[in-house]
Amino acid sequence: MTLKWWQRAVVYEIAPISFQDSNGDGKGDLEGLLRRIDYLQWLGIDVVWLTPPYSSPFADFGYDIVDFCAIDPMYGTMDQFDRVVERLHTAGIRLILDFVPNHTSDRHPWFQESRSSRNSPRRDWYVWADAAADGGPPNNWLSRFGGSAWTWDGATGQYYYHAFLEEQPDLNWRNPAVRTAMADVLRFWLRRGVDGFRVDAAAVLIEDDLLRDDPPDPAATEKMPPPQRLKRIFTDDLPETMSCLEELRAVVDEFDDRVLAGEVQGKTERIGHFYFGQKQRLHLPLNFALLDTAWDAPSLQAAIDAYLRSIPEGAWPDWVIGGHDKKRVAEKLGQKRARALAVLLFTLKGTPLFFAGDEIGMEGVEIPTEAVQDPFEKLLPGYGLNRDPERSPMRWDTGPNAGFTAGKPWLPMGNDIATRNVAVQRADPRSLLSLYRRLMELRRRERALTVGEYVPMRSRNDIFAFTRRVDGEEILVLLNMASDPRSWHGVPRSELLLSSAGERADKLLQRSVLLQGDEGLVLKRLR
Repeated sequence: MTLKWWQRAVVYEIAPISFQDSNGDGKGDLEGLLRRIDYLQWLGIDVVWLTPPYSSPFADFGYDIVDFCAIDPMYGTMDQFDRVVERLHTAGIRLILDFVPNHTSDRHPWFQESRSSRNSPRRDWYVWADAAADGGPPNNWLSRFGGSAWTWDGATGQYYYHAFLEEQPDLNWRNPAVRTAMADVLRFWLRRGVDGFRVDAAAVLIEDDLLRDDPPDPAATEKMPPPQRLKRIFTDDLPETMSCLEELRAVVDEFDDRVLAGEVQGKTERIGHFYFGQKQRLHLPLNFALLDTAWDAPSLQAAIDAYLRSIPEGAWPDWVIGGHDKKRVAEKLGQKRARALAVLLFTLKGTPLFFAGDEIGMEGVEIPTEAVQDPFEKLLPGYGLNRDPERSPMRWDTGPNAGFTAGKPWLPMGNDIATRNVAVQRADPRSLLSLYRRLMELRRRERALTVGEYVPMRSRNDIFAFTRRVDGEEILVLLNMASDPRSWHGVPRSELLLSSAGERADKLLQRSVLLQGDEGLVLKRLR
């Protein structure tokens, strides 16, 4: 089987503001990223996914964009961006950018023109509606950040729609001019050598044209944030949205060998919709099943099988264990289980993706009230929605501010820098960082771990098991999901390739093997 580069690749998400600062302002930048490309190459990264570097007031982590075709001065210049692309490519690393098609900043020239007059040529570039009979919002739609999804514009006497912050007005994707403009944004970056995109909020590009109310979710409770108490029937996953994704895919396909990934909402069973329709859509709808599933063998085997059954024939799996708006996996599972999850991530069939810092076991950092940046925590406090903890800057060494900046970091760095930093773990062959690097080397070396068939096995005795097979080669993966030792019987005569717990004396195994608590093993069947 011949795989494309993005099927063989390991993808590493970088939020540039939290990766490496070069000028002492406490915020990471493109020059800082340039200084760390050697690290990416040493680790074994194939693809960097960069969160938005575009011009932005930064009301929502840069996802509120003023100019889709400009680099924010906080990060640097377009020349520096071009050097990042060139240096990454020279190092054998591809680059994909976050693409934010759903909305702009309210400071974007398009929106400024749209709200200038009802007769503006760009009025219909955004979603405007008259007030309800009582003078209130047109319907009950709620912003993800709380409150009505509609904001009144007194100058023109209408409401505008925003699925997120009021500073992030939604573009009207029913307007062909909007589609053309956003297609040109893609082409601008593709011509600069970008290898693809991750589409932000890919499921919410189009809303119900009748503006019908979303119904209440009968399963909702008072403990849930108000925006989650409605079933988003008329704002998410509309069929017209899928046609938008097909158009984006067609633009990407104008260029050779590029990829389109995307953020999708909803249950695993719906992921299949984002692959194929009348035309192809996303290459990689991002799948968080490993991060969102309980850590026990029955739950894990069910989640993996459900996901693999949900994707159509000819589609390619992917597995994500971290991201800029997901709780850190090491915090959720603990450090030992995070090692076992790493084994799973790099041995399953599909493209693995993780977030900068996952490889050193970073956990969520406590954020004092006065240091909070995330609008979720500011607007919906008390629901545990704050995403700042996982966005804390990368730790490089044991020096001041962990080598991230010579100034004051934009977010707190945490108290565990002494052990969870790159320099210390790079020097320790037993560290989580060393385990990540060995797993990526193993994945490149063993053909069965990329092109091989995934063959599930029945989990027993708290051990999750599967094999990868190709052309007579077979690799067996065993994960002890319990915290105390467990035995697995029926092991063919095998060579031990790797243990998440470190070195083992038994390099040749057969019949049965005893796994330590939370240990993951990778074995290769001997012919």
